[in-house]
Amino acid sequence: MPGAHGRTTDVADLVAEAAAESPDRLAVVEAGGRSLTWAELEDEVGRIATGLGAAGVVGGHRVLLALGNRLEFVTTYLGVLRAQAVAVPVNPRATSGELTRMIADSGARMVVADPDSVVVVRAAVAAVRAAVEQGEGDLDPALVARAVVPRLVVVGATLQPGERSYDHLRADTARPVPPLQDPEKLAALLYTSGTSGLPRAAMLTHRALLANIDQVAEVEPPMIHGDDVVLGVLPLFHVYGLNAVLGGVLRHRAKLVLVERFDPQETLSIIDDEACSVVPVAPPVFAYWLPVEDLADHLGPVRLILSGSAPLAPEMVERFTELTRIPVHQGYGLTEASPVVTSTLCSEVNQAGSVGAALPGIDLRLVDESGRAPEGADPGEIQVRGANLFSGYWPDGAGGPDGEGWWSTGDVGYLDDSGDLFLVDRLKELVIVSGFNVYPVEVEDVIEEVDGVSDAAVIGVDDERTGEAVVAYVRAPGADPAAIEAAVREHCAVRLARFKQPARIEVVEELPRTVTGKVQKGRLRGIERRRNLGLLE
Repeated sequence: MPGAHGRTTDVADLVAEAAAESPDRLAVVEAGGRSLTWAELEDEVGRIATGLGAAGVVGGHRVLLALGNRLEFVTTYLGVLRAQAVAVPVNPRATSGELTRMIADSGARMVVADPDSVVVVRAAVAAVRAAVEQGEGDLDPALVARAVVPRLVVVGATLQPGERSYDHLRADTARPVPPLQDPEKLAALLYTSGTSGLPRAAMLTHRALLANIDQVAEVEPPMIHGDDVVLGVLPLFHVYGLNAVLGGVLRHRAKLVLVERFDPQETLSIIDDEACSVVPVAPPVFAYWLPVEDLADHLGPVRLILSGSAPLAPEMVERFTELTRIPVHQGYGLTEASPVVTSTLCSEVNQAGSVGAALPGIDLRLVDESGRAPEGADPGEIQVRGANLFSGYWPDGAGGPDGEGWWSTGDVGYLDDSGDLFLVDRLKELVIVSGFNVYPVEVEDVIEEVDGVSDAAVIGVDDERTGEAVVAYVRAPGADPAAIEAAVREHCAVRLARFKQPARIEVVEELPRTVTGKVQKGRLRGIERRRNLGLLE
């Protein structure tokens, strides 16, 4: 059922094509046992698209998904796309304050929640209702202006008055939906820490999502074959799980094994039981697995491990490959690039520390502060160009690619003669915890709400398990440091998702500042480096 001129224009078309070709093959299974064949998945996607239409969701309306890695995430996401609405996948473990902001900002007409997220989602919907109908709460007026009080659809939990169940949303039969004529239509909004301030939503079109699925598919040797069983432990709300994993599975008609959450031993058992051959993971997984006895035996069925979403230490790759004899390929990607930009599968030779060469159809270049190519082998800011790029940040498309199609990533790296990219630093102060972006400003704002705190500075430090961890320097003149630390921890636990909460809090009398009063985070990072080397008490 491809769109105009026989081309695939919609990510959900990939399901229809797979169902026509291999109706009885398994498409998606949950580690817990439920499964769908391609024909069943196609039927379910059609029913959800039809049900969304019957519920008044029309093209361009936003539907927010606060769902874990379960069949209903896959069917609802693809149903939303087929209905030509816009999917807004968010972290189901976000706090009610974070969800309130995203529901309002996206103007979502409907929110779909599961048993793990429904309590927090209800609180967020109530807060949006209070802001829209009574003008209550502390939501930014610009967000309130965009907000709509959404309908709540609940998967697998007891309903409260006014809510609908997932089964109510599914139509009895799927009605054909006119094919998507314009691949430039918005498909998804994905919240990411942009180059400044609070998380913003990257606007990803069907064109961008499909382009990256195709670019990855052109890599030789292939990341995914049709007969592969792919581990789905990466969260589907994250662009890596959503488009690199799920999108790749749809394109190649492989089988996806959904895992609700990563547990070192349990995930190894699932890989063994389900005979997973391709294992895409985030870097922290390697530190959890390395100490496991007989690791190579547990990973018997695996032919390829893919790592992305944060840099992976070369020593870690070396130790892991030595132990298991399984190739580990890593890449560099960004939400704004749908996400994969480079892969070591594209490198002429495998080099320690490299994140690989650009995928087919993607151009890379480096620029210095004046926008020119850096001299010699000097590092520069990485710019990307390709059909996989986003259309700017919601709602007005600001910050997107320039007139020539180039987009500045905010990351610093260098390219060697073979075209391999090496990451050096980030211009942005982003902290990446277990592959998730944490923007320091957001954490600082929350800490500064605590009584007695006059200001805070948040930085990222290396962490063996999570890649980076959040460390907060908190200035609270004259206060009891232990009491301040406890109050900050308690407040952050309520206001921030767990991965954003500070792993360590340093209560200080003063923060180092520049002449203009800006906190010198470079000096704080220096303190942390010395602490790491054992040079600090």
